[in-house]
Amino acid sequence: MSMLDSEVAKWFSGKHILITGSTGYMGKVMVEKLLRCCPQIAKIYLLIRTRNGKSPSQRLEDFIQNPVFDILRKQTNATKIFLKLECIHGDLSAEKLNLTSQDEENLRENVEVLFHMAANVRFDQPLKGALIMNTLGTKRVLDMACTFPKLMAFVHVSTTYCHCDLTVLEEKIYQAPHDPRKLLDMASWIDDKLLDLMTPHLIKNSPNTYAYTKCLTEHLVNEYSNLLPIAIARPASVTAAWKEPLPGWVDNLNGPTGIIVGSGKGVIRSMHCNAEYKADIIPVDSTANSIILVGYHLGSHQKTDIQVFNITADKDQRISWGEALNMGKKHFYENPFSICLWYPDGSIKSSYFVHMLAAFFFHTIPAYLIDFLMVLIRRKPFMIKIYKRIKKGLEVLQYYTTRPWLFHNERMKAVSNSLNETDQKIFYTSGPTDYNEYILNYILGARRYCLHEEPDTIPYAKKVLKRLYYLDLCKNILLGCLIIWLFGGHIVEFIFRFKYVFQNDLYYFKKLGFYVM
Repeated sequence: MSMLDSEVAKWFSGKHILITGSTGYMGKVMVEKLLRCCPQIAKIYLLIRTRNGKSPSQRLEDFIQNPVFDILRKQTNATKIFLKLECIHGDLSAEKLNLTSQDEENLRENVEVLFHMAANVRFDQPLKGALIMNTLGTKRVLDMACTFPKLMAFVHVSTTYCHCDLTVLEEKIYQAPHDPRKLLDMASWIDDKLLDLMTPHLIKNSPNTYAYTKCLTEHLVNEYSNLLPIAIARPASVTAAWKEPLPGWVDNLNGPTGIIVGSGKGVIRSMHCNAEYKADIIPVDSTANSIILVGYHLGSHQKTDIQVFNITADKDQRISWGEALNMGKKHFYENPFSICLWYPDGSIKSSYFVHMLAAFFFHTIPAYLIDFLMVLIRRKPFMIKIYKRIKKGLEVLQYYTTRPWLFHNERMKAVSNSLNETDQKIFYTSGPTDYNEYILNYILGARRYCLHEEPDTIPYAKKVLKRLYYLDLCKNILLGCLIIWLFGGHIVEFIFRFKYVFQNDLYYFKKLGFYVM
């Protein structure tokens, strides 16, 4: 498979690209893919802000050392490849992105393709912070893009869950519940506490501020469609890499990854979920390929109207939550984590009441018990705090796992099908064909890249798991004995009273002339 036959690589040849959100999960994979599969790209500008005491230049150095770039670093011309990356000091939360006049001029003179991926993906973010980053930040990028005379494609990355009042989402623009400009104006002067009080009324059908601000932002992006060549890419739930750059690669605990790690460590014992509903997950490499193709399609087929592309698994390729859980359990036991709180034997509950009951006995009570023991040995209690965070996270995720979602992706499939054979292989957009293998790699990837446990620790982890199994078995036996001891006498008394009443009722029925067998 030669890159010389790639029409996509040819189109990106010589192009100057600006990417916001490049240091994020999807951003890393996308930058790596562009550098590796579009080798004639002229320059990739990465908008990076100062964070955790590190300057944008320092963050770029750390960025290049990420395992996601292992393949590129092994190439003989690696130094030359990474020189194509140029750090632009910028911040979406600042006026005019806090760009220097030199950087602003540099971007204005050169940028031809802009991928806007930056966003605050925290679901529990206060509304004002989410508005500033997701909506106002996008407006600032759009205003800057309007000054780029060479711009051929502006791709805004949204989410399929931006209109959660709809369980069927087509590839089109939907009306936002409020005017984004008015919301931004209000957020600029209103008291933070008052806005927090107003938030539940404002977001209404949206489950969180992330979905709400993404919805507002799409409306705002649409307003610029007569000024810029714009497309909106809506990925579903983005999960670990399927094939590239490393099978199973993942570097955060968001979404399904958090459930995998929490369940594997025995921390999550119950989750409210409908096992029959399909999981709309899409690997990060398929997502990055799709976003690149949206930019290619938009730039090579200039459109007068805005286009929307839903990036999600095909209907016949999706796996149910129940199937995913069963596969995950099997691979957990074969590749356990070295450090676990308890034996990983949780389950999903379709009934919210049953889930809450299980959560009380298997989440809340153990948390208080562990913290009580910590106090006794004069250690700092921690478990209640952890479980409060877990509860909050599960409440967010359970919104998505208890509803049947259907995302149409005909337009995205049409773009993929229009490619030649080489590009269809290089820029694949589909989901896994073998979920059993994918989930195995997912667990191994979370184990290695999120928890930093190397494969050679698996034998030791299996010994830990075995001890936890026997400990869990002893706990169940003791609990059973305790229940029998507490309620055994009452049960015997109940049976005796029931037998006495039944016998008396039988006597009176016979006396009244009823035939009783």
